[in-house]
Parts: sequence; C-alpha cells; structure tokens
Amino acid sequence: MTAIEKAGTWRLGDRMVKRIGYGAMQLAGPGVFGPPRDEEEAIAVLREAVESGVDHIDTSDFYGPHVTNRIIRKALHPYPDDLTIVTKIGARRDGEGNWLPAVSTDELERAVEDNLRNLGLEAIEVVNLRLMGDDPHGACDGPVEPMLSTVARLRERGLIRHIGISNATAHAVAEAQKIVPIVCVQNLYNLANRDDDALIDQLAAQDIAYVPFFPLGGFSPLQSDRLDRVAKRVGATPMQVALAWLLHRSPNILLIPGTSSRGHLRENLAVADISLDDEALAELDAIGTAAA
Repeated sequence: MTAIEKAGTWRLGDRMVKRIGYGAMQLAGPGVFGPPRDEEEAIAVLREAVESGVDHIDTSDFYGPHVTNRIIRKALHPYPDDLTIVTKIGARRDGEGNWLPAVSTDELERAVEDNLRNLGLEAIEVVNLRLMGDDPHGACDGPVEPMLSTVARLRERGLIRHIGISNATAHAVAEAQKIVPIVCVQNLYNLANRDDDALIDQLAAQDIAYVPFFPLGGFSPLQSDRLDRVAKRVGATPMQVALAWLLHRSPNILLIPGTSSRGHLRENLAVADISLDDEALAELDAIGTAAA
C-alpha cells in the first residue's frame, strides 16, 4: 500500500477520492500570474502526481489567468476516468494581477465556460463559488444569493455536476445549503488558524468534504519554532508535519498541497507515512490554542 492510499478516502460529490490530492495554483508564475518558469517541469509534476495515485486536482481558470488549466489539459488530457477536477469561480484578475470579484450572472457563466474550454471538459465535477470579502483569503459572511442560484442554473444545464463554496463562514455555508446541496467547503485552515474547528466537525457529520488551503499560512515566529521542533523530532519537514496533522484532525479533510517541483511533490505525497504520537499531537494542538 502506498502512502497516498494509507491516508484513506472521503466522498466528494458522487466520488470517493483519496485524501491527498494536488492543488494547481503554483503551476502559474509568481503571484499566481502569468506563465510558469518551467512549463515542462509543471507538466512533469502533474503527470507524476496522477501516476502516483492522485485522483483529485484543485484548480481555477483565474490562476494565471487561464495558465494552470491549459497546462493541466496539455499534461493529462484525455483524463483518467477516476480523476476528479475541481475548479473555482467568483474572481478575476486584472492586467496587474490583482484579485477582483467577478460575481455577476454573466461573469459566472463566462467563468464556467472558460474552465470547460481550457480544461477540455464537457462538464466539471465540482465548482466552488469563491466569496470575496475585504480579506482576500479570509472567510466571508455572504450574501451568497443570487450568485449561488446562478451556479445552480449552470448545474441544471449539465455544465456542473456538484457545487462547493470557498472562503465562507459557517453562516454563509448554512445559507448556501438552503439553496443547493454543498459537497465541499474550501477555506483557510491550519495549525495556527483554527476558526473553522466547529465547522469541520459539522461538515464531517453531514459527510461533506472540507478542503483547507495555506497549511502554513499566518504562522507567528513562535508558532513556527514549535512546529520546527516537532518536525525535527519526527524526522520530517515542517510542511509535512503540518499536512500530517491535518490528516489526523478529521477524516473529511482533503489535502490539496501545491508545488511546481517533483521533489516537493514526493514529500507532500509521503505525509501519510509520518507517525505523530500523542506527545507530538499535543504539542501541535497547542500551537492553535496559543493562537486563539
């Protein structure tokens, strides 16, 4: 059994996917804008990920923009039957690479059509509606209507199979669930940023996936020092330990660590082999307690 298989699976829409997936954001250029430094390496990373058992890729056509989806298509199309590609809509990039809301009916429809065209798909398995608040990475309280109703109509047209939501508070998730079934929530969450603890448990009870991003985002120097000490003791990198803790945190957590190098990809896929004993888990949990 490989490490990625040891991590187990969780439901994502109609499919069971492995809990260690791949996030394509870093395949674009610096600042997630423009072409990659090395397109051939980006293609090699994607192919090795799938060959290693990854069956869940997270992307968006506003990465680049258009860059990552076109690389995914070039590297992997025609796609394996068991590969689940998840994308996001609700934002756009201007000529300087700024992130701007794109939530009108026309913009949402165009975003889905762009994703379909650049990925070479007839329908997208899961589309996350990204909410855009004052903090570009923080959770937004909504409102989710009428944007989500627009996405629901695209699902009725057969362009989308399932709907998720990103950068959403628990309130926004609850409001979204009144409109459409939600199959996943994608938010900032890690050892040091634990605002979604209760939401994760609520979603697990509903068989809904939670997909955290920025597994090392927002750490203070003291928190990083504590993570470094645990990582040194267990013989792993800080990123690996942070990912291993997320796997331990709840069975509905699906990881999407991103990278543009094959060496880093192999480190990410090996995290299920990392053993965290009770002492290590207590030290890691204390990072979040100190941040509260």
